[in-house]
Amino acid sequence: MRNDLPRTREIAARLDVLAESGSTNAELRSRAANPEDWPHLSVLLTDNQTAGRGRLDRTWLAPAGSALAISVLLRALPANPTARGWIPLLAGVAMADAIAAQLPDQHVAVKWPNDVLVDERKICGILAEASGDAVVVGSGVNTAMTAQQLPVTTATSFAVAGVTVDDDRLIADYLRELGSRLSALAATGDAVVSGLHAAVTARCATLGRRVRVSLPGDQTLDGLATGLDADGRLLVDVDGVVRAISAGDVVHVRPA
Repeated sequence: MRNDLPRTREIAARLDVLAESGSTNAELRSRAANPEDWPHLSVLLTDNQTAGRGRLDRTWLAPAGSALAISVLLRALPANPTARGWIPLLAGVAMADAIAAQLPDQHVAVKWPNDVLVDERKICGILAEASGDAVVVGSGVNTAMTAQQLPVTTATSFAVAGVTVDDDRLIADYLRELGSRLSALAATGDAVVSGLHAAVTARCATLGRRVRVSLPGDQTLDGLATGLDADGRLLVDVDGVVRAISAGDVVHVRPA
């Protein structure tokens, strides 16, 4: 992929572009012990990730040149550990805004807790992982992937949408929004006060939908996703009883 990326380099504290990487998240975590060498908003980037991972250790594979793997090191974190639970959703909103800027005619939304959808199809997944006293946020964005290369029928890409993405603009827009929203969250320690809760709520395609949630321990529940609580948990009304879900796989149930 191109190595200049001038807009991105203006924002990233450090940018390393790799010809290939097994997992940019794993590689960034292994490199990032020294804050002087790898400060807040350092970025590791490739368009050829060969052993990417998603939530629940699922594999994420894409043909070389068809997707971007972007890992960002976050050090300026909220002091309140509970507020850090918002980071995947914060990154989702930042990426959704960056994608929407280049797909103005499509509906771009966040699916709780960590996917970005374009017209109900997944274009990006996000994985946040602790790394010492920092967090590494990885995202995989389907850019030039053709319809034949899509791993599942519920996925999409910029190419499928008929758009040739400007990689530099996409990454720069994402980093700018990610850094700004994280700074506001760290300053207040509160997603509601910082405006993050409202931003996620406005972008979240899960809210107001019937959902099926797979929980740890092979449990499932079906209900109506009614909102997010102050900690970012998904509120699901199950036969009149509201459950707060902090972790789980969510499927949007389509109307019969």
